[in-house]
Amino acid sequence: MRSDLVTKGLERAPHRSLFKAMGYTDDELNRPIIGIANAASSLIPGHIHLDKICEAVAAGIRMNGGTPVSFGTIGVCDGIAMGHVGMRYSLASRELIADSVEVMAEAHALDGLVLVPNCDKIVPGMLMAAARVNIPSILISGGPMLAGRYQGEAIDLNTVFEGVGAVQAGKMSVDELAEMEEAACPGCGSCAGMFTANSMNCMAEVLGLALPGNGTILAVSAARIRLAKAAGMQIMRLVEAGLTPSQILTPLAFRNALTVDMALGCSTNTVLHLPAIAYEAGIELSLDMVNEISETTPQLCHLRPGGEHHVQDLDEAGGVLAVMQALAAAGLLDLTGPTVTLQTVGGNVQKARLQRPDVIRSCQEPYAPKGGLAVLWGNLAPQGAVVKQGAVRPEMLRHTGPARVFDGEEAAVDAILNGRIEPGDVIVIRYEGPKGGPGMREMLTPTSAVVGMGLDSSVALITDGRFSGATRGAAIGHVSPEAAEGGPIALIKEGDLIKIDIPGHRVELLVPEAELEERRDSWQPVTRKVEGYLRRYAKLVTSAATGAILEG
Repeated sequence: MRSDLVTKGLERAPHRSLFKAMGYTDDELNRPIIGIANAASSLIPGHIHLDKICEAVAAGIRMNGGTPVSFGTIGVCDGIAMGHVGMRYSLASRELIADSVEVMAEAHALDGLVLVPNCDKIVPGMLMAAARVNIPSILISGGPMLAGRYQGEAIDLNTVFEGVGAVQAGKMSVDELAEMEEAACPGCGSCAGMFTANSMNCMAEVLGLALPGNGTILAVSAARIRLAKAAGMQIMRLVEAGLTPSQILTPLAFRNALTVDMALGCSTNTVLHLPAIAYEAGIELSLDMVNEISETTPQLCHLRPGGEHHVQDLDEAGGVLAVMQALAAAGLLDLTGPTVTLQTVGGNVQKARLQRPDVIRSCQEPYAPKGGLAVLWGNLAPQGAVVKQGAVRPEMLRHTGPARVFDGEEAAVDAILNGRIEPGDVIVIRYEGPKGGPGMREMLTPTSAVVGMGLDSSVALITDGRFSGATRGAAIGHVSPEAAEGGPIALIKEGDLIKIDIPGHRVELLVPEAELEERRDSWQPVTRKVEGYLRRYAKLVTSAATGAILEG
């Protein structure tokens, strides 16, 4: 065992004495030592209950003969960080989380890892660490939040964001918004739609690093505690079997993940996180693969924000396994890969039971013939841009309109909420990319304002930033190269025509190339003064097209 490096032999007496200072016995030190990466926090509703999840994990580890040791990691609540400088730290926190788990696992010679995250960047950060450290690992999330109820309808956090725009447009009163605010988030868990956190928790399940049910069993359910105990017990079997993430995270596993991503209609952020996890596993995921898989994978679920169902409905319908079963029946999944259940993907999938065909449709009768995400190319995005096509109104799948250009999110939000955006406009928000932001902020505030003001059927938004999983509408993000690197988005002028063709995977700036060259010759980047971690991050981060990983 790796932990022999700190527990065995005469020369390790000082090490053992330090363990004994914490109350560990010789019997405990003779067992496999399993780290529990605990992202518990009283700042994040998805994490406020994680101590209870970790207690259940520890119980499972002890039941199967291991010694649990826990340590903390940071986390950012994207909802609370939204719309101000705090959002610059969200994506950047992913790398710190991965680094911190690596440091703790390697410095203390742990035999295995149980990863306990729940929200947006914490899940991929921990999965990146698992791939990097490559010791037996399993992820158990805190689970999704219940949907709220307001005036007889199921609502969630995104409903409140859109309510702000509705108030500005005179479609809702301030008092009604206050009532909605009280009801939208009824308790702990990751926000209730197929937003980024729940998308990535489902992806962990598909990749094979989490037990079935990880992505959908509710945070408030006793079944979540039982799953946490099962994860604690299972890590001991993984240590005994010597099954590591490098054996699970194969190219076929990532292909399966992208396929289920398309069928579920997941967040555009998965196109940042899956390549970053793959990178840590020594695998390259290209944006071309996204369109290839999207073209052949039907969208089987219609979940919030694009549809009417919440994650609790998906769980009731049979969960991620039932979606995988439907895809497998159509020959769209590889079933041979290993998983943390110590069974193959196929062995897991055959246990699925479809309970609600209204939530999970068959490949013969899907919600849409193509997947939920698409990558767009063209002279505006030579290295690609990403859109959640499953959440775009049909009338906006093709659109041409004049650019309304803003060098930052705040100016765009002010223009939207104060009625300066007209039907037909294409809002361009730039200098919000990984380097230029820095930190690639999510644009849920402006996209929600567009929807709330009733403009989502006539206005598009394009940015080198990114979107929350809760975003819907013709919102095109991850435009690469970004403005700070001199990408074409930096050359757009007010009133330039932009042509969007989502079915054709194109986004074009309708300006002659000769004129663009003239603009490029006189271009000067917009710079922001940043200090501390963000300054270091801006120097090291790569393009969104490669997952915004860090160089060096």
